[in-house]
Amino acid sequence: MIDKILLNQAILNVESTLRDAISSLELSGLQVVIVVSHDSILLGMITDGDIRRGFMRGHGLDTSVENVMATSPLVVDITIPRHEAVKLMIEHKIHHLPVVDGESRLVDMYLLDDIHAKVKFNNTVVIMAGGFGKRLMPHTKDCPKPMLPINGKPMLEHILVRAIAQGFSNFVISVFYLPHVIKDYFKNGEAWNVTISYVQEESPLGTAGALSLIPEKQMYPLIVTNGDLLTNIGYKEILDHHSKLSSKATMAVRDHEIQNPFGVVNTEGFSIAGFEEKPVYRSLINAGVYVLDPLAIELLSDGGVCDMPMLFERLLNAGHSTTVFPMHESWLDVGRPDDLKLVTSAFDTSK
Repeated sequence: MIDKILLNQAILNVESTLRDAISSLELSGLQVVIVVSHDSILLGMITDGDIRRGFMRGHGLDTSVENVMATSPLVVDITIPRHEAVKLMIEHKIHHLPVVDGESRLVDMYLLDDIHAKVKFNNTVVIMAGGFGKRLMPHTKDCPKPMLPINGKPMLEHILVRAIAQGFSNFVISVFYLPHVIKDYFKNGEAWNVTISYVQEESPLGTAGALSLIPEKQMYPLIVTNGDLLTNIGYKEILDHHSKLSSKATMAVRDHEIQNPFGVVNTEGFSIAGFEEKPVYRSLINAGVYVLDPLAIELLSDGGVCDMPMLFERLLNAGHSTTVFPMHESWLDVGRPDDLKLVTSAFDTSK
């Protein structure tokens, strides 16, 4: 059975919003939210995937959890023995199984414990760390942007350590500006018990071009991330998403809202058709994390300049599937001096 504190962190009432659900997921770390009535009757469950699908249907952070929750989750009665509950979880390929009493009140939850060794991934993680960081001058005069210190460690180390904690051990770092600073610090990765190699750009090749310099033929999809991103994204989740959709290239995207500071007048010819007071415009933006099949790398010319959007367009034009991975996790693109001031308080890198 689950620790009561964790269980309470995973429970929300029916009046909660998607914003509350995201906070609950991050707080408990259980990858599931349980929605109950005010008298503890189990009403539904929400997973990370449910939230992402909700965003793609146009729901926002203030949407009620009722709009995305699964209303008929598999549950077991409190009288069912543990071994029977575990059997059910394995058969149905689920990791969370609520326990209810005779009146459907939530009393506990089974977790399919990771009794096997921690999952290890063969996928290579490529970190693009070759940028000049011009907007961060003078901080980057003698220091590559990914090596700027955040909470006492280089930003690049936070990215590396988070990926290691998720089961990845093979890394490629793309370097260009002041490459020796990065290489001297990370060397071959032995200090972190991982393998790190480097690709050296002789001139800027764009956000995708450096991938053509990787000498080894890739057998598994590559994870590619910008070297100036601090994010809690789950690489396993984006890999699973990529695989389930049989995609050749997946781009993590974030919801971005811009509010018009003025009242908008809608017209039809010279006639006024209506008014909108400071409307909010919503769009999806590139979050700088990708999964690329080996086939995608083959569309790059050796040492040729190519940005990620251009690579995705090449795949589209060749008839290949490209997809998005809507993310809600903590995310900060450290590109300006103000970002350096905000990052410690706005992003908890210790998680």
